[in-house]
Formats: sequence, structure tokens, C-alpha cells
Amino acid sequence: MLEGIFAPIPTPFVAGAIAWDRLQDNVYKWSQTSLAGLVVLGSNGEFPLLKAEEKIALVQKVREWLPLEKKVIAGTGCEGTEEAVELCREYARAGADCALVLNPHFYKESYGDRALMAFYLSIAECSPLPLVLYNMPRNTGLNLAADLVIALSRHENIVGIKDSSGNVVQMAEICQAARADFAVMAGSASFLLPALAVGAVGGTMALANIMPEECGAVLEHFVAGRLAEARTLQWRLLAPNAAVTTRWGVAGLKAALDYLGYFGGEPRPPHLPLLAPEREKLIAVLKAAGL
Repeated sequence: MLEGIFAPIPTPFVAGAIAWDRLQDNVYKWSQTSLAGLVVLGSNGEFPLLKAEEKIALVQKVREWLPLEKKVIAGTGCEGTEEAVELCREYARAGADCALVLNPHFYKESYGDRALMAFYLSIAECSPLPLVLYNMPRNTGLNLAADLVIALSRHENIVGIKDSSGNVVQMAEICQAARADFAVMAGSASFLLPALAVGAVGGTMALANIMPEECGAVLEHFVAGRLAEARTLQWRLLAPNAAVTTRWGVAGLKAALDYLGYFGGEPRPPHLPLLAPEREKLIAVLKAAGL
């Protein structure tokens, strides 16, 4: 069963190419933290901007560099079922532990629950890797409804969900009715504690790239029953989390990594790096959070 805090890592670029040496240094630093593992090719990994061969190489390298006791979850983000299945097979050969599968969304008006059910079940039947559903309505314009997720949880090869919707009621409904060992993971540090309170077992969140121990401590305090400590720390996470997600996005997360001694670098076009005034505001938020 999945549990704990995972960081969905950015892909570092220099002059538009993947900076493998910089990535190796970052992976080593993350490996020294309490993170349960890394998510490669999530939204922060800029997966839509990468070629298929780059995606597979990223999974191979991260698995090679990350200690085996820490899991590697690899994102698909494919519009087509066949392409998603093939990526799952490639990721299995590359050593990933699970595949994080974003729902298709280009033809969103045609993708009701019946189509999404067929999409996920087709992949689950063919994938050598267990699947983690990825609900990201802010990017896809579609929400994986509780009833759909609960039904999908009955398949033995669908083991959890990363829910970035922020809908804690929906997460509670899934936790209540899904398969007992189905892992619900908060998709953002902004609602980590509320998600844990309704049954989530961890989270995969952008903020874990720069505040892995603090995100882990919220989970640790909650499990130990230290709710006041967990709540105080949750409040501390709010501003920096917003800074590297809704406010400045991938470019903000990369700038934060640079500031904190990792390598963030510039995003891949058409993403643009932060302007100097934005970077200054970002650093001010990080300093106010004790970083």
C-alpha cells in the first residue's frame, strides 16, 4: 500500500536539454530526506513538453539514483489508451513502482464516467504496473467523481489516487467506500491535514520538493495524535505552497529550488521563467516561512 509523502519532481533543463547531472544531485538530496519516494513526470515534471524517449530515460535514471526503499511513481498523461498502456510497460522495464495515470481531457465533453471507466480499466488490465489515478481538474477541466473512483478501486491493479481537486468531501467519500487498501493521497500541501483527517494516508505535493520534512511532520504529528502541532504546521505551509503552485506555478517551484540550494533552472518553453520582481516576492514568501 502507498503511504507517506512524495515529491513530484521538476525536470531540470539547461539550454532546453535535460540536465542529467543536476537531476542526479537533486535526487541525492531528496533521498536524504524522509520522503517516501518521488513522482517523475507529474505536472511539475512538465510531462506534456517531453518526448517519449525523454520520459522513459527520466524514469530509468531516477530509479537508478534513488535508494530502492523509496518508491518511484511515473506519470503517463496520455490522451490515448494505447499510448498510456505502452508507457506503463516502458516504465515497468525502467524500474518504476507505480504509474500515475492522468485522465484524457482534450475531448472533455465526450469523457463522461463511462468513457473514463473504460479508459482506466483498459489500462489496468494491460499494465504490468499498479495504477494510481490522478485527479487534476484545474488542468484537465474534468473531475474524477467519487462514485467513479470507488468503482475503479475494486480493480486489484488500481491501488490509489492522487486527488488535487481540493474537494475534501469527495476525498472523504472515497476513503469511506473504496477498497480497504486503496490509498488516497492529498495532491497539495494546502489541504494535507484536512485530507488526513478524512482518511488519506499521505500526499504527493509540489511543496514536498522544498519542504519535505515539514510536509512529513504534518503526517507524523497527525498519526501520533498531536493535532495542535499538525495544525500549526499546516498553517505554516499555506503561503509557500501557494507560491509554488497557484501563484507562480512550475517556474516558481524551480526558482524556489534554486534559492534553496537545489537546481531548478528554467522551465521548458513555452513556459517562461520568473521575472526578477516575481523572484524577489517568491523569496520573501519563503523567508517568511522560515526557509
